[in-house]
Amino acid sequence: MSTLLIIGSVWPEPNSSAAGRRMMQLISLFQSWDYEVTFASSAAKTDFMSDLQANGVDCREVAINSSTFDAFAKELQPEVVLFDRFMVEEQFGWRVAEVCPNAVRILDTEDLHSLRRCRKQAVKEGSIFHKKDLLAADVAKREIASIYRCDLSLIISEFEMELLQEVFKVDHSLIQYLPFLLKSVEQSTLQERPSYKERDHFVMIGNFRHPPNWDAVTYLRSDIWPLIRQKMPDAEVHIYGAYPSQKVWDIHKPEDGFFIEGRANNAEEVVEQARLSLAPLRFGAGLKGKLVESMRCGTPNVTTDIGAEGLAGNMEWAGSIANKAEEFAAEAIRLYKDQSAWDKAQWQGMRIINERFANKAFKSKLADTINEILENLDDHRKQNFIGSMLMHHSMASTRYMSKWIEEKNRS
Repeated sequence: MSTLLIIGSVWPEPNSSAAGRRMMQLISLFQSWDYEVTFASSAAKTDFMSDLQANGVDCREVAINSSTFDAFAKELQPEVVLFDRFMVEEQFGWRVAEVCPNAVRILDTEDLHSLRRCRKQAVKEGSIFHKKDLLAADVAKREIASIYRCDLSLIISEFEMELLQEVFKVDHSLIQYLPFLLKSVEQSTLQERPSYKERDHFVMIGNFRHPPNWDAVTYLRSDIWPLIRQKMPDAEVHIYGAYPSQKVWDIHKPEDGFFIEGRANNAEEVVEQARLSLAPLRFGAGLKGKLVESMRCGTPNVTTDIGAEGLAGNMEWAGSIANKAEEFAAEAIRLYKDQSAWDKAQWQGMRIINERFANKAFKSKLADTINEILENLDDHRKQNFIGSMLMHHSMASTRYMSKWIEEKNRS
């Protein structure tokens, strides 16, 4: 058996976020290839984290800026190390390279953080985001450096694959498209879901700690929902999400049909009971798990270009896409009231899942890529001179900074 070490930014919570579900998919994928999986994290454990040990995963708590990690990794000697987000690679990548030089280093970007943050800044400034804005962003320099230092990076969105090659000139040998890995939705399963007439209300779902989600909620509350209520005075929207803070509860206004519900015990049940899903995202990156969940549940949606990015490809959307508040409200009302349009959108959601994310070729292609890198690791790294150069400087700077912090913490 080969060994995979995953170094997580957090302990995965599949019922709280798409990132948590993505991590569980990756664990399951490597286990299907007969890898023994060890998951390590410096984050605090939570009440909602997955029971990894019940899934055959060895769990280890590790510390940042501590040579205790070196001893742990040296003893484990994994064949593959997967970093959960670029910040984790910055913290532990040089240590892995030092004590496990023959391990293939893989970065799971989750989404391009630099893309999300630059888009957020554009929304804050009221400006239009351009791809070239990324070239001046410090976070992009850090993120792209991390991609170069790794032997392979997993990219969840086709849009981000194109962006990395077009804007940053990242060689295709260093990145691989790996979207959500989903099971097909059978027509019989869709027919067992509640029908159009059996459903009520609008729904919105997403972790409140994730800035794009909170921005979407406040945007819905201030700009979109009043327009919907003008035409539908009895309309209700029920907003679910993990980790609601007091500012979230403060906008709970039942008298306006605006309900903050907090964490959903079962997101699938919540979404399949709603007639329409709303996701007015103004910034973000990657693939939006909330919209995948809607399509799986047979719930049409209204979202923005940002929300739909990377999901449908050239296929028709499973609902409507609108980027202005007036258009968004109008499309939400139309889809809510038009059963014919609703039925068509539901069917289209099933097609998107089945044709875009239920393809087993993604798994076999990744297995082939990893095996090829394992067999030709030296040549693979020699052809990645930029990565070798960045690792050299990282070892010379981050290494000594980390050791200085470790010594300081001892005193």
